[in-house]
Amino acid sequence: MPIDLESRGRALENEYFHRKEQELIEKLKGHMALEQAHDAGMDCPRCDGRLLEADYQHIKIDVCNKCHGVWFDAGELALVIDNDKEGGWFSRLFD
Repeated sequence: MPIDLESRGRALENEYFHRKEQELIEKLKGHMALEQAHDAGMDCPRCDGRLLEADYQHIKIDVCNKCHGVWFDAGELALVIDNDKEGGWFSRLFD
């Protein structure tokens, strides 16, 4: 049974380019996931760090990963003060 070398060559070429395309697609997916993760945080207003969400008494606050500054979104400070009505140190700051 004769082998058609031209057909075999095209099949190998197609397989090669298909494999290379899949590798590039996986590489791009990884790059896009990394960019999305980086874009998820915000820049710290004080330094060149990134603000990461933290949970304080079931309230999401932003904490810098470098200077450890704490930043509140609108209404978050009022929620923290309201949750600390039992006489904790935080509520005494604003009495």
